[in-house]
Amino acid sequence: MMNCELLATCSALGYLEGDAYHKEADCLESVKDLIRYLRHEDDARDVRQQLGESQIVQNDLLPIIIQHRQDKALFDACIRLMVNLTQPAMLCFGKVPDDPVFRHHFLQVTSHLQAYKEAFASESVFCILSETLYNLLQLDWEQRQEEDNLLIERILLLVRNVLHVPANPSEEKKVDDDASVHDQVLWAIHMSGFDDLIKFLASAQSEQQWSMHVLEIISLMFRDQTPEALVSAGHARSAEEKKKDSNELEALRQKEHAEKHSRTLQRGTRHSRFGGSFVVQGLKAIGDKDVIYHRNLQNFKNYTHDIGKAVRRVPKRHRKAQESGEKRRSALNVRLFLREFCVDFLENCYNRLMYLVKESLIREQTQQHDETYYLWALSFFMAFNRGSCFRADLVSETMSIRAFHFIERNITNYYEMLLTDRKEATSWSRRMHLALKAYQELLLTVNEMDRSQDESIRQSSSVIKSNIFYLMEYREIFLTLLRKYDETKQPQSYLKDLVESTHLFLRMLERFCKGRRNLMVQRKRVKRRKSHGKKKEAAPETSPEALEETWKIVEEELKGAGFKLSESLTQSLVPFDATSETPLEDQRTEAMVRVQDALLARMGPEALGLLRAAREVWPEGDVFGSADVEPEEELELLKQILHAKLPRSSQTAVVEEEEEEEDGPEMEEEELESVQVSETEFKFLDFIKRFANPGIVHPYLLLLKSYSKNTPHTNHCIARMLHRLAVDLKMDALLFQLSVFHIFNKILNDPAAAAYQELVTLGKYLVKRFVSLAAQNNKAYVELLFWKNVGAVREMTEGYTKEEEKRPAWTEEEEEELRRLYEEHRDSDVPDIVETLLPLLSNSNRTRRQVVTQLVHMRLVGNAKELKKPKKGTGIVLWTEEQELELQMLFEEYRDSDDVLGSIMKKLTAKRSRARVVDKLLSMGLVSERRELYKKRSRSAHGKSTGKGMTEEEFLAELTQGTQDDPVDRDDEYEQEDESEESEAEDLEEQESERPLNGGRRSQGMHSTGGRRPDVEKMVYALKQEGMSGPLLWLQNCLNKTADDRENDGLSQPVPLAPFTESNEEAMENKSFQRLLRKLGMRAPANEQESFWRIPAKISVSQLRSAAAALSPEEDKPKNDDEQDGTRSPAEEPRGEEEEDASHEQRAQALRALLLARKRKRYTAEDAAPESDAAPVDDTHDVNESSQDSTSTKRNRSRVLDDDEENDKDSATAAAMDTNGDEDSDKEDISAPVKRRRVVLIEEEEEED
Repeated sequence: MMNCELLATCSALGYLEGDAYHKEADCLESVKDLIRYLRHEDDARDVRQQLGESQIVQNDLLPIIIQHRQDKALFDACIRLMVNLTQPAMLCFGKVPDDPVFRHHFLQVTSHLQAYKEAFASESVFCILSETLYNLLQLDWEQRQEEDNLLIERILLLVRNVLHVPANPSEEKKVDDDASVHDQVLWAIHMSGFDDLIKFLASAQSEQQWSMHVLEIISLMFRDQTPEALVSAGHARSAEEKKKDSNELEALRQKEHAEKHSRTLQRGTRHSRFGGSFVVQGLKAIGDKDVIYHRNLQNFKNYTHDIGKAVRRVPKRHRKAQESGEKRRSALNVRLFLREFCVDFLENCYNRLMYLVKESLIREQTQQHDETYYLWALSFFMAFNRGSCFRADLVSETMSIRAFHFIERNITNYYEMLLTDRKEATSWSRRMHLALKAYQELLLTVNEMDRSQDESIRQSSSVIKSNIFYLMEYREIFLTLLRKYDETKQPQSYLKDLVESTHLFLRMLERFCKGRRNLMVQRKRVKRRKSHGKKKEAAPETSPEALEETWKIVEEELKGAGFKLSESLTQSLVPFDATSETPLEDQRTEAMVRVQDALLARMGPEALGLLRAAREVWPEGDVFGSADVEPEEELELLKQILHAKLPRSSQTAVVEEEEEEEDGPEMEEEELESVQVSETEFKFLDFIKRFANPGIVHPYLLLLKSYSKNTPHTNHCIARMLHRLAVDLKMDALLFQLSVFHIFNKILNDPAAAAYQELVTLGKYLVKRFVSLAAQNNKAYVELLFWKNVGAVREMTEGYTKEEEKRPAWTEEEEEELRRLYEEHRDSDVPDIVETLLPLLSNSNRTRRQVVTQLVHMRLVGNAKELKKPKKGTGIVLWTEEQELELQMLFEEYRDSDDVLGSIMKKLTAKRSRARVVDKLLSMGLVSERRELYKKRSRSAHGKSTGKGMTEEEFLAELTQGTQDDPVDRDDEYEQEDESEESEAEDLEEQESERPLNGGRRSQGMHSTGGRRPDVEKMVYALKQEGMSGPLLWLQNCLNKTADDRENDGLSQPVPLAPFTESNEEAMENKSFQRLLRKLGMRAPANEQESFWRIPAKISVSQLRSAAAALSPEEDKPKNDDEQDGTRSPAEEPRGEEEEDASHEQRAQALRALLLARKRKRYTAEDAAPESDAAPVDDTHDVNESSQDSTSTKRNRSRVLDDDEENDKDSATAAAMDTNGDEDSDKEDISAPVKRRRVVLIEEEEEED
């Protein structure tokens, strides 16, 4: 059903009577209302669907622009509305929806777009659009208004949207040479002259801003076309094409004849009634017996064990990539018009348009993925130019090294995105295929230029080839693409183009190398430097004797030169950097350090030049000497600088570099690797050896499986590559694999094998070579089951080498020495025993790997992992200037937030540990101490914390919460997170050194979790009264389970308390429950990234069990014991408390008891009653702190009564309670009303806290 407002708005547009359209008075406002409705449609695009069902474009908008074009405002509004209605469904939904409901909406919108496209296939519509566009383009830039430019852009967008609508295969069941809807639209564009306007926009100097729109429209016009089909349009078939077609027909005829012959043989001469049963000897059934065959013998050739089995479903991630839509041949008149368009476009527009689009792409002035239109245009029009009448000047803009570089960079980028963006892998694969086609077309054009009769063109081709063959990126791109081919992400058409492109490149490279003896090419090599010895040598000696010797050399050099410096040296020395953000005062210190470094390096003239240059920059204070200083004074000043101890800002960096130096090969590869570029002599045969790899041969065999569907050229490319490997390289054993032989067996038995003569010859050659090898190597049949690399091929053909021959020889004396040294140091606490053994060995040439291998061989260790070199560091130690600037900006941005460090860690580009970031902030002087980076917690105002103007409740809450916000605890939290993020030895040592400082207080808090504490029991009792027995039991189980896990595994890691039930979630949000968690030592979420409370890793197993025990107060003690405990005089209890504990918790309990006593004055008489005023006492830990105040004792007394009543030990009190008539609590005694009021007061007090 259509919306009432939409229906009324559409009715207000007007009506169509015959061929005349009568618009209403509110037509313009109604169009604007429809635009407004579309702007506010929902995710299902309901407005768009309803307007499509009402056929508003066909019945209203198109007649309006045809018959009322003179109304400019209405015409503009209608064009604007149609641009919105015809935009692709992919833009409306973002992607093809996975949800079935939204997929239905997506298909509905697509069907409406296809109906719109059919309506636009009218010459009258495009005549109006072309006339309007022509009139607008006639205006000069001075006369053209902003509305005119908007209308030009909207007309171009409208045509682009109409051409973009996909075909409907179910409706358009057209064959080749028949006119589809797309062909009808193209013919309307041609008849209206709109295609001439497109060519004008592509070539006009003043209309270059529309270049991207024009290229999109052209690419959509030729969407279903191929350059070869357009080139051959209107021409008679050549003799080569006729021969090709006749060969294909002959192959099909032979195949059909062979199938008919095989069916004749399968029938037999007798009827099937006497088929019989047969035993197939040598072919085992499921058991040990031979197979029994119950069918005719003529069908036995096709027998397999898989007959009758269900087809195994292939998982989605393992399915082959789907091919894109098939190309179809348009009607002849459309192909002829498009052919003429291509000719005119190449002659007048191609070079200029491609230049403008390339500049826009480089300057990033286009939208995302617009480079695909550029790649398509390059491959299509260059192929058309090469096929029709090749002229290099028509495509000169894209025939350059820049074009090769642009495409190579895009191929690399598309492949990286193919691996990372897995959801859009199909789209990235298509873009990669498009880039590969463009690269292939460039190579074909260069190859065509080689055959040109013009000497200058051949020379240009030679220059281009020398560049692409010289540079390693272009030379090895096909090796990389073949090695990275994945049939689940890239279709077989991509593999076909890749194999053909590789064949063409190798053929061009082979011809290029034949005429040259010594061909030099560029070679890039990743060089990894070992920095251990170099840094140690760089440290100069600073002993007094060495300084004196250095000064004598420098003094003699300066005196010998007469204190004169060369002009070049004076100009090259600059003491400060004007672009640096370092203050001038700090740079002055750095200049002094540079002078000292020059003196230590015994470079006297440089030191003197720096001194004089610094004096000119910083003349104030005569730090570098006065303006009229004498040479002798300068000499004395240099001597003072040499012996001075100057502050060096790079000490921290040096320390970090030394730490990084110890991080082993991984850090060296990351920080110290460099690309070394050199030239080397190129040999074509050595380059072909790079293709002798199973990862490269495998894609060729995947394509060979579909040999019957491949073109003859594709099969030739495959056969030529296999021939290069098997014959030229003499590595035929590389192809001795069962799947390869299976493919060739299928080719040899093919009835149309005469059409694949090249493959048949290659297959026979491989089988012959294998049979001769199998006569010498009895393991060759086993090798058929495996893919082989070059080493395995050599072993298979030349003989196998034993493992003992490969292993470096160790003499008996060396083995005994290694055994003795290992036994001596195995129990030592050295972090790396192999590094300890290496300098102690008599043979100093032994490497670490050899020692580890020998230890494993001698069975002194189980495997090499036990001797793995310990890693240090997080992988990133050094800070670049950009990273320091980023850190400073983030600190300035978040310095006033509640969690400064957490906010910085989220936004930091280079991820580092918290300890590294904190140390860097301290070294940069942004913070003075670590406390400034602690996460701010919600506290009361500062005036309250001082005790001024505070109520007793607020003061009590401040006391009870004071221990939870202790900065020492925060320090421990940061240390705990650092331990989980880093495994650095230096950080662990720092933590060990910091722990004694706060260990006493922390261990005190941890120890307080053990045993039974009255404060915890009171919290547990209050929570039980609130109905939280279930969450308390869950928390107890979590603590016990964590204790068991830590006891079994021996590892301690923070464990989150994740509630999975609604009651547990409510409990975790309860303030009283959170206060209990803090008492037990649990850690609250540290920042916004954490959602759950955690059991810290520092709590031991015994402490966890004690905390779990504290959650279940003893309830099984006999009542007599309680009464006996209750008879104890109140004066005896404080004595034990004073000896046991005088902590902050006691004062808080006392103040809490005092506050409750003031609130419960009216219950003094009832509280004085002597009824079981005892509290349970557990060993030395459970001391009644509540005896200091009578109200506290009464609270314990009520708790004991509750415990006894819950255990159903006093049925009389239960019966007495029933007489009271209270339905809510059926286990209270006579004192229950008093106790209930006390519990209410306790809850109120806790809420105030």
